[in-house]
Amino acid sequence: MLWFRQDLRLSDNAALAAALARGGPVLPVFVLDDAAEGRWAPGAASRWWLHHSLVALDAALRERGSRLLLARGDSATELRRLLAETGADAVYWNRRYEPAARARDAGLKAALAAEGVEAKSFNSALLFEPHTIQNKQGRPFQVFTPYWRHCCAQPFPAPVKSESGPIPAPSRWPASTPIEAFALLPKIPWDAGFAEVWTPGEAGAQARLRRFLREAGGEAAPVHVYDEARNLPDREGTSRLSPHLHWGEIGPRQIAAALRALGKSAGTDPASNGARVFLSEIGWREFAYHLLYHFEHTPERPLREDFERFPWAEDPRGERLRAWRRGRTGYPIVDAGLRQLWATGWMHNRVRMIVASFLVKHLRLPWQEGAAWFWDTLVDSDLASNTLGWQWSAGCGADAAPYFRIFAPVTQGQKFDPAGRYVRRWVPELAKLPDKFIHAPWTAPANVLEYAGLRLGENYPRPIVDHAAARAEALAAFKALRGGAAGGSADEDDAA
Repeated sequence: MLWFRQDLRLSDNAALAAALARGGPVLPVFVLDDAAEGRWAPGAASRWWLHHSLVALDAALRERGSRLLLARGDSATELRRLLAETGADAVYWNRRYEPAARARDAGLKAALAAEGVEAKSFNSALLFEPHTIQNKQGRPFQVFTPYWRHCCAQPFPAPVKSESGPIPAPSRWPASTPIEAFALLPKIPWDAGFAEVWTPGEAGAQARLRRFLREAGGEAAPVHVYDEARNLPDREGTSRLSPHLHWGEIGPRQIAAALRALGKSAGTDPASNGARVFLSEIGWREFAYHLLYHFEHTPERPLREDFERFPWAEDPRGERLRAWRRGRTGYPIVDAGLRQLWATGWMHNRVRMIVASFLVKHLRLPWQEGAAWFWDTLVDSDLASNTLGWQWSAGCGADAAPYFRIFAPVTQGQKFDPAGRYVRRWVPELAKLPDKFIHAPWTAPANVLEYAGLRLGENYPRPIVDHAAARAEALAAFKALRGGAAGGSADEDDAA
């Protein structure tokens, strides 16, 4: 029995390769077990992705003479039922690293072994598993640069060969739960924009990787200019592989191998500074899992214990949180990002930092609120990466120095969206404003506002907080938390 989870691909799948090498029929199974995820069952956007990814995986299996059997309920119960029905004597799967999944898998592996069932797990999700990496003191890393330097000194693992040839099918197939019974798709069609942007499944992941690595129309491949283009939200400067990575439709071994192949063809390793920076972003994903594995409390509580005492602001009626979620803060770059998130299930990486900083530094609302919103609305919501990103933004996690960094939304917008194309796309009520005022519409003269059809406070909100006042209050809160140690120069709040 091949138990699929967050490894929804046939290539570079270590559990599949081991099952095929063992010989005999293979029964591919996916069990929807929300209860086993604790409070971190997939959010609404992830469930949309999962539906389409399972459909794609089933189609890929059928091309190889097999199919995907679906079940719903407690994983251990459903796997035991299928073992009894089929006479299978082994269960193989690829490892997960979230706390609830690790506890469930360890218990299941021990129980199956005691029952005489061969239970084996494999790595198909990471380049370097968390338990294999430690610092010179034998402890987990908590700073990215030495962590990634240590990783890069190790040989990168090659992809596992598992993608060719038929998959032997069982002589009799047990009944499969119809995927419609999973109820993964929304009842209200808020997902209309998703299908225009995304193609879930292994084929979609490979196509997106090829686009990212390939030159087109005489222009350099996006990966080669990634170091600069990744900060510009008005263009396709990022890979957008994150949801494919989360669901295991592509693996980091495959990406690293593709980057090495680029380097060989270019006569360098890797092929460009952009490729090096992109590989380091894969490293940040690895680092996120390293931290989650060793510090299991971090999805709920800060890594830095002193931040438990951070003086969050009061929002008794939830009005500021609602304005942030809906993209109605009055700061165009913030609102654009949150509206892009709602429409497409994704937000540009630079804008994610601006949006997160605004919530925890300008509004001083708990980072856990932002993490929960991202968890529900992002198609790439990943517990490790989501936790790392939000704790970094709040200044309470690993590698979060200077922890008092505050992104100035107007300056960030002017720097990374100077022509306002990103803002105009996602906040169309500002479309007619001149570039000079697009990131600070409240500074526009009355005649300019009138020409643009903009009525501040009516068809677009005024800023819900004043930047200077919010910055001062945030720095005072950090100073109080650290016993007067917080600082910051006039331009650190605009740090990238």
